[in-house]
Amino acid sequence: MSNNNVSIWNEMSGIAFKQYFVNADGVNTRIIEAGEGEPLILLHGVGGHAEAYARNVKSLSKHFRVLVLDMIGHGYTDKPNQPYTLDVYSNHLLAVIKALSLGKVHLSGESLGGWTSAWFAAHHPEYVKSLVLNTPGNIMGKPEVMKKLKESTIQAVMEVNKENVRKRLEFLFWDTSFVTEELVQARYNIYTQPELKNAIENIMILQEWEVRKNYTWDSEWTSKITAPTIILMSDHDPTATIEEAEYLQELIPHSQMVVVEGAGHWPQWEKPEQFNQIQINFSKGVQV
Repeated sequence: MSNNNVSIWNEMSGIAFKQYFVNADGVNTRIIEAGEGEPLILLHGVGGHAEAYARNVKSLSKHFRVLVLDMIGHGYTDKPNQPYTLDVYSNHLLAVIKALSLGKVHLSGESLGGWTSAWFAAHHPEYVKSLVLNTPGNIMGKPEVMKKLKESTIQAVMEVNKENVRKRLEFLFWDTSFVTEELVQARYNIYTQPELKNAIENIMILQEWEVRKNYTWDSEWTSKITAPTIILMSDHDPTATIEEAEYLQELIPHSQMVVVEGAGHWPQWEKPEQFNQIQINFSKGVQV
């Protein structure tokens, strides 16, 4: 494994981008925006934040108005005291779309962000132009994955130190040399917010089967997804297998699957050129 000393700032340099907050139905929401054209919303995974897409904004912003969110309860967005279920994430996304008067959007989400994007697309099909589900997070709801994710995230927040944050980040990568001091620091700064300690149980609620079972992948709701959909899997995703993704493909009408090789749970970071090209072509209606 090589030394991949990626710098967030270098990845974002050379383009006009802005970071701002928007009031989304009372939730002060952090957004990083760049580019113009059709809106493309990028959603991170559980315990994540907008920086997850630092390696994609420059390339994608040449084709789209890119909007990277901190989801409700995450990053620097408000953390109201309520369990963050898929309904809550989906309603927050709708509030952002309305607050920015976006109309139809391309949606692309990683892990929890992919699950949320699919749920949103099923319940608000009129808002979604295309859908990319990027390693959409423990597809079968495996108890051991839920347990590991919950414990490592809670530990990283409640016993916050650089080592625990690094351990949590390394879970996401096949090549852990991508976990730089800068990336650890970016997440450490977020995890040391006092509000996050109060919110972490709410954030991890979907790792509890009693809650999760109401949102598991099921044709009852996936059949309502009308947007063209790509399931973008990696060959080293720690939460789901290619076979499980094929099951998901069967559940979602008119979906296709692409496998990115040599990546873990963050293919958009480990293989950015490939991810960006798939995203651009697919959302522009070019055969992938």
